[in-house]
Amino acid sequence: MKKKNNLSSEEQEFEKYLQKIEDPNNQEGINRGLPENATPLQVAKYYLCKQMLIYQQDNNLTDEEVANKISLSLAETKDILFGWIEKFTLDRLVEYAGKLLTPSQVEIVVKHTDNHPKEHVRAT
Repeated sequence: MKKKNNLSSEEQEFEKYLQKIEDPNNQEGINRGLPENATPLQVAKYYLCKQMLIYQQDNNLTDEEVANKISLSLAETKDILFGWIEKFTLDRLVEYAGKLLTPSQVEIVVKHTDNHPKEHVRAT
């Protein structure tokens, strides 16, 4: 096995790349999923980010083109496209999605998961 000082420049670059991607503290370029036991707020934010990523992929847009469409910096746009939901409020994500998607594509659905229908009446 070669020592590091005997590696070619290409091998040294590859070694640096491996160190970077294997570093547990490196979060750059990683698509985030929903946390376990996600809150309704986290789920809503996650699906907005996901829809914007789907739009980008379906329309073959670069990150820069998406950033221009939603009037946001490239770094923040990448955070959205990688699903870094904790960096954004729901209202900001709705605003950005509204700039990228047509109004009929932005929909928030609140469902009651209980199987027992109940009468909901507000008493005075």
